[in-house]
Amino acid sequence: MMRAWILPVLLLLSGSALATGQIIKGNPGTAAALLLAFLAFAGVNSPLIFPRSIGAREAQRRSAVDGRPVVFWRPGCKYCIRLRIRLGRSARRLHWVDIWRDPAGAAVVRAANDGNETVPTVVVAGRPYTNPDPEWVREQLSPSA
Repeated sequence: MMRAWILPVLLLLSGSALATGQIIKGNPGTAAALLLAFLAFAGVNSPLIFPRSIGAREAQRRSAVDGRPVVFWRPGCKYCIRLRIRLGRSARRLHWVDIWRDPAGAAVVRAANDGNETVPTVVVAGRPYTNPDPEWVREQLSPSA
C-alpha cells in the first residue's frame, strides 16, 4: 500500500525543495510554476485519480456476475493514466485492481503477459488484453457488447 504513494510524495518533496530554492533566489513566479507542475505530476501519479481498487479475486467474481471488464493497473504507469483519463466517467463502471496492492492481481497480469507485469491489462470475458485502446474498452461497457 505504501509503495503506491512513494512517487507522488517524492514529487511533492522535490517540487517543494526546488520552489524553496527559487524563492530564496528571489523568483516567486518561477517557484509557483514549479510547485504547480510538481503538484500536477504527483496528482496523476497518485492512486487518487483511479476508482477504488479491489482484490483480483473479488474483481473476477464481480465481472462474472455483471460482465464488466477488469482493469489491472499500477500507480505511476503512464499507459494506465492515459486509459483512466480517456475513459472519463466510464472508468467507474470497470473493476480496478492495483497490482502493487494485490499479489493475486500481479500474478494474473504475469500469467497473461509472459511473466511480465505489463499494465494496463484488461480482462474481458476471461480474456486478457494488454494496453488496449481506451475507446475499445469503453465499447466493452455498452449493453450491446
